[in-house]
Amino acid sequence: MNPEDTKIITLARSTRARAGAAEGAAVRDETGRTYAAATVDLPSLKLSALQVAVAMAVSSGADDLEAAAVVSTADTVRPEDISAVRDLGPKAPILLAAQDGTLKKTL
Repeated sequence: MNPEDTKIITLARSTRARAGAAEGAAVRDETGRTYAAATVDLPSLKLSALQVAVAMAVSSGADDLEAAAVVSTADTVRPEDISAVRDLGPKAPILLAAQDGTLKKTL
């Protein structure tokens, strides 16, 4: 794994831990800027960490994604999360990592 991908997994892990959330995610845009987020689970708003990270990139003016990472206990990435990444970065690899940062799979 390249150092930039390791960086977004580390950002996702630390954001998850800091927020005490179910998942953490981070994305890297075409300029190398990174956006990290945790799951939002409010009574009136529920978003996955990856959806929040993509939304942060879009709202900051990103035109494309180079890569995305999600840290989760799950063994799969939800279809709606894959769609969110593909909407902005059709070729961006999605890295699924365990809580310890071990890469489970790349989509």
